[in-house]
Parts: sequence; C-alpha cells; structure tokens
Amino acid sequence: MNIIGPDALVFGVDDVAACAQYLIDYGLEPVDVDDKGGRFEALDGTAIVIRHKDDATLAAGLGTASMLRKTVYGVADTQALAAITAELQRDRDVRTLPDGSLETVDDMGFVLGFQLTVRRPLDLPAEAVNAPGAPNRPVNHTAVDENAPARPRTLSHVVYFVPDAAKAEAFYVERLGFACTDRLLGAGPFLKPAGTIDHHTLFLIQTPPFMKGCEHFTFHMGGPTEVLQAGTRFVNKGYQSFWGPGRHKMGSNWFWYFNSPLGCHVEYDADMDLHDDRWTARAIPMSADASQLFLFQQRDKWAPGGPPPGAGGPPPGAAGAGERH
Repeated sequence: MNIIGPDALVFGVDDVAACAQYLIDYGLEPVDVDDKGGRFEALDGTAIVIRHKDDATLAAGLGTASMLRKTVYGVADTQALAAITAELQRDRDVRTLPDGSLETVDDMGFVLGFQLTVRRPLDLPAEAVNAPGAPNRPVNHTAVDENAPARPRTLSHVVYFVPDAAKAEAFYVERLGFACTDRLLGAGPFLKPAGTIDHHTLFLIQTPPFMKGCEHFTFHMGGPTEVLQAGTRFVNKGYQSFWGPGRHKMGSNWFWYFNSPLGCHVEYDADMDLHDDRWTARAIPMSADASQLFLFQQRDKWAPGGPPPGAGGPPPGAAGAGERH
C-alpha cells in the first residue's frame, strides 16, 4: 500500500479565531478561511484544517479532551486506495466520500482518511553550512539573515496517545503496511508507511485511556536555523515554548515544541533521518534523556559589555563582565 504520509489533520476546536491566528503565526498559509474555520497549508499543500467543535461536518470525536477529529493520509495512486479498501473492508466499514477519498476508523477509534495525495513537489534549497573538507556556501554568501522567511515545508508526523500501543501498532503494521523504525521501550513505536523514507510519520505513546488523542504534530522546516528562527519569532509573538529547542536521538530531527489552543502541542522540526528496508530498528528504554541528544536552555541575552541590567550578573566594567557561566 503506497501510503506516503499525512496530508492533513482535522481538528474540532473551541476557539476558531485563536486557532486560526495561531496557525498563521506558526507559518501556514490560510486557504478558504472564514469565521467557521478553514485550511492552513504548508508550502507543499499539506495542511491543518480547523472547524468549530460543534460543526456537523466533522467526524465524531474520541470521547476525550482531544480536539483531533481526523488524520488524512495521502496515497500515491488509485491502486493504493483500492488495496486499502479491500484490506480494511474485511472487518470494518470503509466509506467512499463524495470527493473520492476513503474514511474509516482504526483499532483505537481514530478516524482515518485516505486520498490521492495533495503534496506538491518542492524544489527548494536545504540549509548550507561551511565545513572544512566539504562543499561550502558560495563565497560572500552570509548564512544569517534576520528577515529570511522560515515557512513550514511539509506535514511531517503526528503523535497519538493510545491506551494499547501494541494493538495500535499491529493495525498500522499488519493492515496498512507501516514499518517500525525505532522503539522507545515503555512508550511506543516510531512508524512509517511504505511510501516514505522519513524516520517516522506516526509515533504511538502508551497512556491511560482518558488521555487518548493527539499529543503533537509537526511540519518539516528547511534546516535547524529555520527551526530556531521560526521558533524565536513564535516566542516573540507571545506563544509559550513547551520543549526545546533541541535535537532528538531517534530520528535525529531538530525540534522545538509549543503549547497551542488546538488541545495538543505543535512542533517545528528539521533534518529527520531517512531509512529504507535495510534499516534495523533500535529499541531503548524510555527515560528523561532518551528523547534528546541535547536540549538548549533559555538564558538572558548576553552582550560583550555584560549581561542586561537586572539580569543578576556583574555590572558593566566589573570584574568578569562579558563572561557567562
């Protein structure tokens, strides 16, 4: 089954206006948006869709506080849609919607959609670095531009809290052809469908039933500088950082997570590992240090003349001015 990855996530939210502004400030482009909600797209057309939680067009909720109503996967061709239908109709209802997409429910109650992917091909440069012994940026090309755009490029992955991670994993692996790339013992598996080599598009985390829902979603950025630049701009707009910035161990992606009004966390990420069928999944115990190689800490701004007034350091000109420990 040539499933590529998530094309869209659909949310039923409490405050449409706040969620719309959040997604615009995050960097997504509003498409057909009004006071009832709409679509917010990355550069390749993948998207977050929001509606008010009482909108009659939304799929049913999960019966928890989660606002996620549907995960829509993009597939490569009509043969993939036919294969998904044939496989899942063996034990559950699979509806064909007026737009030609499929709708069903997984073994945990998450509503799934499948459609011919909307992803537009991207032809964009990756972040370039100067490194001895390797091709460098063009001469006289500066890496830092405080006004540079930092736009989400594509919907990367979604993370579910599930009450039975083993059963949930079996559905995606045995029924939809996903593969486990790595596993956090005590938490759950990182999974990817056959149509991508991204380290994961889905991560399952074992939790009590009342927590079932979306923990976070993320979009790929052009590199770590874009993650930091977009995240800094987000902080400066008043949004609250939840975790990061830092770099994950499994997947190797740079990350920065934020609180959101969508009832879940929202992440920027970049530079995720790519794996094919030759990869052997790793398994490590879950711990406080299992998820990040390193994690940056928020500090007061520093300048050569010393820390800002009132920051707790020595005043300018005093012994040790210009040093931070």
